[in-house]
Amino acid sequence: MRLDKFLKVSRLIKRRTVANKVSEQGRIYVNNVIAKPAKQLKEGDIITIVQADTEIKVKIIRIPIGNISIQEASSLYEIIK
Repeated sequence: MRLDKFLKVSRLIKRRTVANKVSEQGRIYVNNVIAKPAKQLKEGDIITIVQADTEIKVKIIRIPIGNISIQEASSLYEIIK
């Protein structure tokens, strides 16, 4: 699954267009490497999102097939930091 779509489906970022914009600005890392919106993710990858003076680090637990409910969204990842 693409990085921008995963961020939207997991509700880490509310909209896919915002996820694209943040990623293009170089504020999203996958496994400590700056990632573009089209980066393909796999289970076990670590995503770091840098916004203002905060940093969120999550580990991908599972990749969904399609859209999922809000209740299931937090089960896709584990917050590391």
